[in-house]
Amino acid sequence: MYFTDRGIEELADRRGDDEVTLGWLAERLREYVDLSPESEAPVDRLASWLARLDQDEE
Repeated sequence: MYFTDRGIEELADRRGDDEVTLGWLAERLREYVDLSPESEAPVDRLASWLARLDQDEE
């Protein structure tokens, strides 16, 4: 297990049954970057990866 898996596991345990829109997620990511500007690059890479997930299927 990677160190970061703990946060992912907590998210799945606490919010795994929630339904959210990608717009809601984008706003939460913006808020996080505002609070933690040093995380801007990895958050941006994650957002780009999520946005392009289905690109290979086309």
